Amino acid sequence: MPIEIPLELQVYTADVRGPSEPTPRRRPHSIRRTSTIDMTWPEGIPGDVRCVGRCRDLRTGASLDEVEVMDHATVITDITSERVYSSIQTVPERPALQGLVGARGGGGSRSRMGTLIADDKEQASPLYLLMDDLPAAGLISGHISAEWVEPEHRRRPLHMVPGSMDGICAGHVENASAHDPAGGIFMIHQVRPVQPLDRADDPIGWHEHAPDVVEPAMRRARRIDAWIEGPEIRIDAFFQDTAMTPGGVRVAVHEYCILAAASLADGRLTELFVDPRVLPFDECPNAVRNTRRMLGKPLGDFRGSVIPTLPGTDGCTHLNDMLRALAEVPRLVQALEA
Repeated sequence: MPIEIPLELQVYTADVRGPSEPTPRRRPHSIRRTSTIDMTWPEGIPGDVRCVGRCRDLRTGASLDEVEVMDHATVITDITSERVYSSIQTVPERPALQGLVGARGGGGSRSRMGTLIADDKEQASPLYLLMDDLPAAGLISGHISAEWVEPEHRRRPLHMVPGSMDGICAGHVENASAHDPAGGIFMIHQVRPVQPLDRADDPIGWHEHAPDVVEPAMRRARRIDAWIEGPEIRIDAFFQDTAMTPGGVRVAVHEYCILAAASLADGRLTELFVDPRVLPFDECPNAVRNTRRMLGKPLGDFRGSVIPTLPGTDGCTHLNDMLRALAEVPRLVQALEA
């Protein structure tokens, strides 16, 4: 069914539970990494998208008032409608990243970026996470057209070569519900209104990010909470892609939550529960059942091991991105052992 307004009249058929409470209160003796990439269109759609990324690592001590910012980063990037990087600014500065200007944010851009800032990759820094997320931000930014077009246009499929999306991910299996047999992708994303990231009783639970405004805007947000319980690392993670609508409502296009555990001794994943909360197409949740393949694998290897383990229709592009980011958890918990 095409997206209709008002949102409360939409019918949802995918096997998802709806948006979560995005931000629990911080735990004592924990570390929290939060990141956002806020996307806007300064010259209007379909012009260049400006991405403003922010990431912060916050350690909480014995009480919620005992906090320390362990690290932080900012990235400001302009990406053309062809997904080409036209400018990159970062804090901390990394002059080598200017080597990406003029390159397309897809294909091997992540690998090239990891080479340009190899130290940040090795240190699992906030800057590395933001840069690794940029290709996906450029990709999902295309959803804004599904929210800021006339209602009659939502009923028309986006023109694609027939079969070109088959096999990309679980949501794009052959003959998927989003596929027009004549060629194209229906704009039937099953979006849901969401709560704000911030919570009044824990105002420092998130870093500063862009406010909600009634204009074309999207956001990719992540939260990773990690703490130590006996011989295990415990993980509570959240992932969400959202868009602002012309009615001033922020809606989720993708949202997952994860509860996991790993061995403190060797970092191998011992428990994994994936909770699909919002997904665009009926077939998307099918990827969740395959994630148990990750059990026993070292978290530190997840950047390289997730996609080969959950390839194509066995995985979900956005769930894979969420799992890949867990590779930084062993580095994060080192701050708790210091």
